[in-house]
Amino acid sequence: MNTTKKTPPIKRHVALQPLSREHHHGLLLAWKIRAGLSKEVTPERIKSYSDWFFENHLLSHFEMEEHHIFPILGNSKHPMVKRALREHRKLKRLFLHGGELSKNLSLIEAELTGHIRYEERVLFNEVQQVATPEQLLEVERLHHGQPFVEEWGDKFWEH
Repeated sequence: MNTTKKTPPIKRHVALQPLSREHHHGLLLAWKIRAGLSKEVTPERIKSYSDWFFENHLLSHFEMEEHHIFPILGNSKHPMVKRALREHRKLKRLFLHGGELSKNLSLIEAELTGHIRYEERVLFNEVQQVATPEQLLEVERLHHGQPFVEEWGDKFWEH
């Protein structure tokens, strides 16, 4: 008999839904890195795509969180905010690091996945608990989320 309890999906406030959709695309980036590495795609091809994603999607996402989401929990002394900011800094370093590419891509994949899971399962839940209706309205006003457009011809993860 299977006694494993299924965790119900998290009901995300409408103001945070665009950021959660962006998290989904970040998880897809991690999956594409894993797929590319497992298919022995040259690390340079994977890195080119991950750099494009970082520049065109991830940096603006981090900026939105750092300027408009994290302050809802208070300043950078809040333990959840401290962790998220530390993870943002680490991810930025990994994306900008020029070391051994395969190892670095594996680190990006693992760190990005863990970071997104933390924000979705822990930090965003806390934000939803403490945010005032006015704060959530302001987040919604500032960030509608743009449709994700993948302008990348090399679909290395499909081959």
